[in-house]
Amino acid sequence: MVTSFIGIGSNLGDRARYITVAIRQLKTLPITRVSKISRIIETLPQEGPAQGKFLNCVVQIETELFPYQLLQALQKIEASLDRVRTVKNAPRTIDLDILLYADISMHEEALCIPHPRILRRAFVLGPLKEIAPDVVNRLLGAGGKWNNLKRKKAIVKKVSMRQRKTKNNRQRS
Repeated sequence: MVTSFIGIGSNLGDRARYITVAIRQLKTLPITRVSKISRIIETLPQEGPAQGKFLNCVVQIETELFPYQLLQALQKIEASLDRVRTVKNAPRTIDLDILLYADISMHEEALCIPHPRILRRAFVLGPLKEIAPDVVNRLLGAGGKWNNLKRKKAIVKKVSMRQRKTKNNRQRS
């Protein structure tokens, strides 16, 4: 099995539910095991048309799926959660990205590993650093790039799923 990291984001509808269901579906993939899940954070959109805030997290998996098999599985999960691809970086119910896959480096039209914008995204590096600090340190080196990313205030807040459930339950009363 190889280690892979999956970035998950949502900024449409019940964002937390979409992320929860996506993680549940990742756990059902063949020859794949979810080994770590970061906390969910709320972030401002970075690119694209005007849109709402995102919820983001990173999941570490161990898998025997090859990169394109994994990509196909992630796209099926996105489709099952009503992901519609229109304009690049448009609002979406769910977004699943292969951030890293073992030590593989590939740059093809349909799949780039590592994710081409991984080093510019605090909303990816923050959750990744939480579950795999050695991986982030290796990616960034000792140059202090992480501190520069943190100063951009891309991360709005950390989200507690327990807190979210309590708020929703109060609203229904």
